[in-house]
Amino acid sequence: MIEIFPELRTARLTLRDITRADAPALFAIHSDREWMRWYGVEPLTEPEQGEQLADLFHGWFEGGTGFRWGLERRSDGRLIGTCGLFRWNRSWHNCVIGYEIARDCQRQGYTREAATAILDYGFGVMRVHRVQAETHPDNAASIALATKLGFVLEGTHREQAYWGGHFHDLHCYSLLEQDWYLQRTDGDGNGAQ
Repeated sequence: MIEIFPELRTARLTLRDITRADAPALFAIHSDREWMRWYGVEPLTEPEQGEQLADLFHGWFEGGTGFRWGLERRSDGRLIGTCGLFRWNRSWHNCVIGYEIARDCQRQGYTREAATAILDYGFGVMRVHRVQAETHPDNAASIALATKLGFVLEGTHREQAYWGGHFHDLHCYSLLEQDWYLQRTDGDGNGAQ
């Protein structure tokens, strides 16, 4: 069992444990109704829900079911989003990936940068063999990111999710360990970017 929450660093980000001090930033991201329309839950409406979300994300680590990293921008210390591996099934060597980022930080490569480090951790340290991503069929940004990371569309989970007063289909994507390492390594055995 991993006893200390793993801090990861990328060129522009520190990926760290989420605490209650992050509640205002989480609330700012998760209360943006338009931006969160694909997230799979209702947007936050009360500031104290930011604390509840921080507790939930931290609880995955405490419960041994996964990790949710806060994406802290190194240039200014701002929490700009989260990314994590959860529903970790050690017996089956699989988990699910999820992520969100502040609207003003989209399309700058932060989520891909974070997800790359997190997938390296998942396959290398957590010893998962398969990571699953579920996206709404209309969420073009998330589909593009999953595809760039090497995820493969497996099919559609019909009416799997419920939010906003109705059921939603979700596309199911997967990434296998061997495919991750194959795309991350060039012919000389050096990590490709």
